[in-house]
Amino acid sequence: MFISGIQQIGIGVSNVHEAFKWYREHFGMDVPMFEEAAVAGLMLPYTGGEPQSRHAILALNMQGGGGMEIWQYTGRTPVPPAFQPQLGDLGIGIAKVKCKDVWACFHDLRKRGVNMLTNPTPRPSGEEHFFVKDPWGNPFEIVEAGDWFTKNTRSLTGGMYGAFIGVSDMDLSIKFYGEVLGYDEVVYDKWGDFADLHGVDGGFSNYRRVLLRHSEKRKGPFSRLLGDSEIELVQSIDRPARKIFENRFWGDLGYIHLCFDITGMADMKRFCEAKGHPFTVDSSGSFDMGEAAGYFSYIEDPDGTLIEFVETHKIPILKKVGWYLDLRKRGNPEQPLPGWMLRTLGFGRVK
Repeated sequence: MFISGIQQIGIGVSNVHEAFKWYREHFGMDVPMFEEAAVAGLMLPYTGGEPQSRHAILALNMQGGGGMEIWQYTGRTPVPPAFQPQLGDLGIGIAKVKCKDVWACFHDLRKRGVNMLTNPTPRPSGEEHFFVKDPWGNPFEIVEAGDWFTKNTRSLTGGMYGAFIGVSDMDLSIKFYGEVLGYDEVVYDKWGDFADLHGVDGGFSNYRRVLLRHSEKRKGPFSRLLGDSEIELVQSIDRPARKIFENRFWGDLGYIHLCFDITGMADMKRFCEAKGHPFTVDSSGSFDMGEAAGYFSYIEDPDGTLIEFVETHKIPILKKVGWYLDLRKRGNPEQPLPGWMLRTLGFGRVK
């Protein structure tokens, strides 16, 4: 049992194709791993007890990092939060996007009219970063990273690098993200009013803020592509935190889950149960996602934030000739896929 990296961050939107176009043009998320219109029949604990129809696109940036699962209800109108979420509210509040050069990326996005929340400023560990919002109000942190699968000039950003997650009990959450998900390295643990957060909703307030990374290098078929990642936990000190998804369904507007690519789902199930975080959703074997297939499950962090696990079984290598890779037939599951094979995923790039 092991984790290969953040496979994707799920984001609920009102128009999946408009959102894919924007993320493609601004964050280089231009390789759709799958696109499917179907019924979400296994998420009943989080969809009002009824199957819900949806349209989803899983998009990647081939320079490296996690993908985005862009998710739209088609049988109901997706619901926004009843309040303006602020930093420290419970759940995934901000998605992290990796970049090569913070200032170059800042000038590029500003020139293209993106809603810039802050200028590049140092975070407590010293690296410069900045924050933006997409056209639908979802905040993103742009942070410099050094690990890349490929490098090109198409985009100054890579894929998803992690998330800011609001928590109510920092010590309990540090334990969860360290023991269950492998984020066992505390980069910083700070209290106060942070100047680098002042442009973010709720940024002028006091927080406990903890940045976590994984000390062990990720392994497995997609580890080279998904790369390193980090989780930043934020606990509000000055005000009670609210659940971002209170009285709403999974799949409604905003960040709906954080998904990890794993190997060894049966062992992961036993491990999570022993840690007090049993699977709340379990596909119980291979689940067809159109052009891809896998085994998926969900657990909750101590505040109910949804963490998805996906054990990938089949991926398209060259769709046009019907070439698919069945990962269940590989001899050494810890071995990363060859670079040339991963790069073929980019043949499906959308301009």
